[in-house]
Amino acid sequence: MSIPDHARANFQTLLHAAADGNLALMECADAATGETRYVICAVGRDGADFLFTPFGHLADGNPYDAYVPPSENLSDESAS
Repeated sequence: MSIPDHARANFQTLLHAAADGNLALMECADAATGETRYVICAVGRDGADFLFTPFGHLADGNPYDAYVPPSENLSDESAS
């Protein structure tokens, strides 16, 4: 399975922000549930204003329980 171009571009933006020291961890509320989320943001400037671009939130609990590696047969499994 190939990573889409938009995801690669966002990841590159995130790497550049990290290299420049322009990352922030913000406490936010989930728009759908209202639950507290800790969101990784790139920080930019617009004149005197700061701009925060969210990239994702940290996993709750043990991230090893939240994700599994992709399967080589993922497209076959999702069809069933």
